[in-house]
Amino acid sequence: MTSSRLPGKVLIPAGGRSMLDHHIDRLSRADLPVVLATTTNAADDPLADLGHRRGIEVFRGSEGDVLSRFAGAASSAGLDVVVRVTSDCPLIDAALISDGVRRFVELDDPHAHVSNVLERTYPRGFDFEVFAASALAEADRNATEPAEREHVTPYLYTGRSPRSSIHSITQQVDASHYRVTLDTPEDLTVIRALIEDHGAAGLDVSEIVAVLDSHPELAAINAHVEQKKLGE
Repeated sequence: MTSSRLPGKVLIPAGGRSMLDHHIDRLSRADLPVVLATTTNAADDPLADLGHRRGIEVFRGSEGDVLSRFAGAASSAGLDVVVRVTSDCPLIDAALISDGVRRFVELDDPHAHVSNVLERTYPRGFDFEVFAASALAEADRNATEPAEREHVTPYLYTGRSPRSSIHSITQQVDASHYRVTLDTPEDLTVIRALIEDHGAAGLDVSEIVAVLDSHPELAAINAHVEQKKLGE
């Protein structure tokens, strides 16, 4: 709720539902347990309330030390494998996540890190990472850099964890220049239009990309927005 560029963004409505409701709707299609890891700040009470109303598990922890919050959420939920997603991706694709989980299971490697983040071919807004809960606990024990604590997984993918094995989920056509993530007012305009004018709440990633391909004027609205770097 305390986002610096778009305060309260996950409760902003689009198509009659909050962005967080859209996000949970989309995640639920993966048929995996959903855990909402929010902060102990009073400002985030509405998020916890929404999670409880939706019947998903809610874990509350540190605002700044997000790594400890995620590790606590995974431990509290008794997870063996963690799929990390962020709440600024209200149109995330459950089928894409399921593919990533299948890849992780097939690898049968507790040190595997499967994601579509490190080698980008998908638009921002469809990001996910899959890793073992034991790897997350290791990161929580050993990560010391502020960016590692704030951004959860850098310890696992930057070589600080010597046993990590990186595996990227990519697609043939590079659509990484599109933004379907919610961080600025321009992003909000794009996502609202996708949901309200193009029925994106019911579309998969390839169909959403097709909409953006067909409507360059829509994609242009937030094309100039720069993603925050680690540590910013």
